[in-house]
Amino acid sequence: MALFKKRTVGKPGEWYYCLEHKKVEEGPECPNKDRFGPYASRTEAEHAMATARERNLQWENDPKWHDAPAGGRDDTA
Repeated sequence: MALFKKRTVGKPGEWYYCLEHKKVEEGPECPNKDRFGPYASRTEAEHAMATARERNLQWENDPKWHDAPAGGRDDTA
């Protein structure tokens, strides 16, 4: 028997979206690496993937965050 168990960190009332099981959890049930959150409400957690898609699209279209051109050279200098 193990003396110390690994516990997930979180509190009841915090909502998470599990990427592995594709479900909403109250208080973390799955490891940190497999979830988004915490969210303040179940509804926010249910929309986690849509929120992530929107943020990724905003980031991809933000001119301040574009990487160097495909050739590996930055022609701005």
